[in-house]
Amino acid sequence: MAQQNFVPGTASQDLNNEVELTISAKNLLNKDRMSKSDPTCVVYIQQIDHSWVEHGRTEQICNSLNPEFSKKILIGYRFEELQKLKFKIYDIDSKSAALDKHDFLGEAECSLGQIVSSGKFVTTLHHPKSKNNGELFVKAEEIGTLKEDVEFLFSAEGFKKSGILSKPDPFLAIYKENTLVHRTTFIKDNCNPKWPKFTVPIRLIRTKDQNDVALSLQCWNWNGDGSHKLIGEVQTTTKEILQAPKTFSLNDKKTGKSVGKLCLHEAKVIKTFSFLEFITSGTQINCTIAIDFTASNGASDKPNSLHYMGPTPTLYEQALLSVVSIIQDYDSDKHFPVLGFGAKVPPNGILSHEFFVNLTPNPHCFGVQGVIEAYRRCLPFIQLYGPTNFSPVINHVARFAASHCNGDNYFILLILTDGEITDMLETKQAIIAASHLPMSIIIVGIGHADFSSMKELDSDNGHLTSSGRTAARDIVQFVPFRDFLHQTDPHRAAINLASALLMEIPNQLVSFMKSKNFTPKQLQ
Repeated sequence: MAQQNFVPGTASQDLNNEVELTISAKNLLNKDRMSKSDPTCVVYIQQIDHSWVEHGRTEQICNSLNPEFSKKILIGYRFEELQKLKFKIYDIDSKSAALDKHDFLGEAECSLGQIVSSGKFVTTLHHPKSKNNGELFVKAEEIGTLKEDVEFLFSAEGFKKSGILSKPDPFLAIYKENTLVHRTTFIKDNCNPKWPKFTVPIRLIRTKDQNDVALSLQCWNWNGDGSHKLIGEVQTTTKEILQAPKTFSLNDKKTGKSVGKLCLHEAKVIKTFSFLEFITSGTQINCTIAIDFTASNGASDKPNSLHYMGPTPTLYEQALLSVVSIIQDYDSDKHFPVLGFGAKVPPNGILSHEFFVNLTPNPHCFGVQGVIEAYRRCLPFIQLYGPTNFSPVINHVARFAASHCNGDNYFILLILTDGEITDMLETKQAIIAASHLPMSIIIVGIGHADFSSMKELDSDNGHLTSSGRTAARDIVQFVPFRDFLHQTDPHRAAINLASALLMEIPNQLVSFMKSKNFTPKQLQ
């Protein structure tokens, strides 16, 4: 039975999880003479213009310098954004809602990423007129239900030939309230198709308020130009399709006559775990950066060079600041290996596609500023050359990922490049090999080159294939920076770039954990 690849039609996952913040403090300032402070905590979110907007308040705790607030602060969590928070604690002395009517006890700033990645975030409270202001404790817990997948096994019987000689190429589609939930591969030339097992998140066939919703199961005859023809359909519900085995009669939509049978052999509910559950349980995200120093960037001492150090940051610097500023909140020591490729390097001027940008035996740079400083310092000492080879830096990170496959670590390779890939075959093979590892690759296209080869690697329309091998997972995300440069606000452009690059990381991490049957440590 021949089987052809088809673009999966699973509805996109909603990564905007809601988290619940539990806040407490210790050793607060005492502003009351005859008793202790009566603290409340006010939480602010930083806006795009860097202003702060109040998001929520805890209750007031009477007479306590070590308050444990019971009121939770709910906030939408987005991995791909830098979500800055500010916590201000006040001693409430009256019924006035105006905060300037109360004594200020201290404040702290951090990102939501720092909180969720630390288990329990601890920081010192700051006050302009006092040194010992106590500590703030914040713990994040994901709010959500329906954390299960359903593994389905379907087949069909009795389809008629689509012509005198040709058999149909049937695929199955599941709809909830006119929204596509899943589409299978199509089976070539078959009147009695048996589709491979597939999984669907249970939240896609339920709602938060209803366990049983109306569903439509549709069988279609695939056509290469997209003009698929509906063979038949059946209306059912969530409860029904979870009661396997079960046989449905497929009916013609116009006539209502039976056109065959749809057989549901298995509907197995499987417990799943979220990105946040792995992160809050201690999974570390490690990021390695690789920078393109090929001659196509232009001589770095020329104003038209993509590496020219002028009065404004280069596009490379802007991209580094945009992405690493977010990722560093998930790295416990904030030390990032920074690699370069496509340049001749000191002391012997040997061409390298895998050198340490800080030109020392230790490639690690501290924080986003350390990364940018290493990038700036190396430019006068290297000769931009070529070609543009990706496979050495991919294999470099893959070696580390291969030695940390127990679920404790996940590796991200950020590649910044200005041109087309020279070692395309080797790069494809490296990506396919890495698709079995705890690893993702995000690529930023710098400048105005032809990036069609990058889009080929970003296999959103099916798993990457090469030389008869197929990637186990889609682990590549490519974004050209120029797509965001039309925006008048550079800060907004940087935010949108990071969002586009990082939005697939949570699903990619979870897909690796699922492939290895790993569970979060706190649940083991």
